[in-house]
Amino acid sequence: MKASHRFRMWRSALRKRKVNRSKAGSFVMFTFLIVCAAFTALPLIYTVVTAFKPLDELWLFPPSLVTVNNPTVKNFIDMFVLMADSTVPFSRYIFNTVFITFAGMLLHVIFATMCAYPLAKKQFPGKNLFFGLVTLALMFNTYVTSMPNYLTMANLGWVDTYLAVIIPAIGAPIGLYLMRQFMEQIPDAVLEAARVDGSSEWQTFWRVVIPQVKPAWLTIMIFSFNGLWNLQQSNYIYSEELKTLPFALGQIANGGIARAGVSAAVTMLLLSVPVLFFVATQSNIIETMNSSGIKE
Repeated sequence: MKASHRFRMWRSALRKRKVNRSKAGSFVMFTFLIVCAAFTALPLIYTVVTAFKPLDELWLFPPSLVTVNNPTVKNFIDMFVLMADSTVPFSRYIFNTVFITFAGMLLHVIFATMCAYPLAKKQFPGKNLFFGLVTLALMFNTYVTSMPNYLTMANLGWVDTYLAVIIPAIGAPIGLYLMRQFMEQIPDAVLEAARVDGSSEWQTFWRVVIPQVKPAWLTIMIFSFNGLWNLQQSNYIYSEELKTLPFALGQIANGGIARAGVSAAVTMLLLSVPVLFFVATQSNIIETMNSSGIKE
């Protein structure tokens, strides 16, 4: 029996069992979930509503959180007018953001996956020490590491290039940590069965390990996408032609009270893309969470 067929049989055996729960317990649980969902969605709703408010409604007190009396699209019109007056074509800002976001996100997932495999399933000197350093690196945020990163980029001659932003994103420790934790849940018997069936190390990694860690790399993609997309101003990029869309939109919104409506439209625009990306991938995360994580 091939390892892939045996693997599918083991996964099919892990179907979700019916939970014994009373009607009262179900009612309480769903009521609690609805309240939590409404509380979580409130900032998103407020952001969307505010973007369509005229200037006079933006300063009402107490503010209206979920309604708008006279909706308008003037905020978006003003935003696009200001975009057209930019010294650099706005398509350039969009290209910079898309390129940096997707290049950094994909390379981060690839390198984190390949580095996590030997940490989780191989034995070599210094393995525990290396993973301890990765765990320790989680304690330091980007503000702490900005100066060492800048000195490194400067010595490599990568300041004011895309690489100065993409390379630190690839080396973020959160991806390696999450991927290693997920890979440890894969039974060694599954990998051994694949090797017995004649699978090479690369085939075992690609056909057996990668499908099992799909929840991990989807989660890492969301974190990485959100961080890179919202990169407003980098300490490593000075040329206007290389700056990102959040930086350009932030400059447009920094116009005081007169641009409060434009600022609300900018906030909604920047927020919508990560939210849509999460909505497009969250169903896959939930589906794979239910069927993965086989343990011996």
